[in-house]
Amino acid sequence: MKDDRLYIERILECVDRILDHRREGEAVFLRCGSIQDAVLRNLQILAESTQRLSPEMNTAHPEVEWNEIAGFRNVLVHDFLGIDLQRIWEIVSLDLPGLKVHMESIRGGPPAPE
Repeated sequence: MKDDRLYIERILECVDRILDHRREGEAVFLRCGSIQDAVLRNLQILAESTQRLSPEMNTAHPEVEWNEIAGFRNVLVHDFLGIDLQRIWEIVSLDLPGLKVHMESIRGGPPAPE
């Protein structure tokens, strides 16, 4: 469980970094390569960290779409030339806030201040 906690904290750090970039807005994200790079890198680290969680953690939390996150990680790593930035923006805007809630719940305790 100790290692799981470390990965959960890392996931939450990545989510917070990505959500910070989201505050700049969609137009800035779509035209700024350095923001795109930062978001994509943090998504990759986040997804990779979920793959390092124990099977017991995954089984205990079926509310998280672990398989979808793993598939997304494979796209980020292996199909990087086919990444659709509009789809990335949708994921960041629509899916990431919910993942943050789940990870904070799994971590336990109050959410970290933003």
